[in-house]
Amino acid sequence: MTGLQGGASTHPVECRGLVKAFGSFRAVDGLDLAVERGAVHGFLGPNGAGKTTTIRVILGLYARSAGDVRVLGLDPGAHPAEVTRRVSYLPGDVVLWGSLTGQEVLDVLARLRGAYDEAAERDLVERFALDPSKRVRAYSKGNRQKVMLVAALAARTELLVLDEPTAGLDPLMVRVFADCVREAAAQGRTTLLSSHDLAEVEQLCGDVTIIKDGRLIESGPLSRMRHLAASAVTARLGGQTGPTLAELSGIGLDMAEGTDGRIELSVPRTRVPEVLGILARAHAQDITCVPASLEDLFLRHYEAGSR
Repeated sequence: MTGLQGGASTHPVECRGLVKAFGSFRAVDGLDLAVERGAVHGFLGPNGAGKTTTIRVILGLYARSAGDVRVLGLDPGAHPAEVTRRVSYLPGDVVLWGSLTGQEVLDVLARLRGAYDEAAERDLVERFALDPSKRVRAYSKGNRQKVMLVAALAARTELLVLDEPTAGLDPLMVRVFADCVREAAAQGRTTLLSSHDLAEVEQLCGDVTIIKDGRLIESGPLSRMRHLAASAVTARLGGQTGPTLAELSGIGLDMAEGTDGRIELSVPRTRVPEVLGILARAHAQDITCVPASLEDLFLRHYEAGSR
């Protein structure tokens, strides 16, 4: 990554060597992060990994201890108000004014940014099945989340920073949320999505960054990262299994044998065609091949970072 000082970043979000320390503890430790324009970028890590701290530095809520940060070409530490106007942020813990109605909260948040799409807000209120006439104190966690989602998505902002955005939402509303994020991407808006829901990230994100203990573990296109993990292949062999098992063993695959001739294989992506060819020649039945999931990748890199 090129240096950020003295020149504008070409990415809506870019961090280089970011450090955020609280006393002697480094919550973020030399992190590099680059989010492409118009992308939905997944930001993953276990609790305490430094995701929320990184987000707060990106938004100018925390001053960085070292490194460079640019958000929409701006240093958020030097221009926090301008960054706030141009970014929609949904925090992991939503706290709203209990005495206000949902609509009043939406109005306050819209005025803070200075511009929002009133028609888009009405549409989002309907899609998320939100009753904006109720007071916030009467809302469930899911409904408070809906208020912030409507505010974030209706704003005329270039960047969405969403920290655990579907917490408290039911499955139907999660689907509505996913549709809205895809629509935002189609409009050219950029999304940084921090989530513990690996299935959600896998469904929505083209790029993923995994961190642990404030340090980068892996970052890049999800399609490329899948190449690093093995696919799970299962099949049921009939007849003479010995030669087939010997051929598969010769490749050096992880293999488990079950009952009725069933085998389970862990196969690197580049060798999947070869393995399927062996199974086809052996007239194997009930063949399945499942590519690595984001959960597989997350666990693999998390465990690798622990060693």
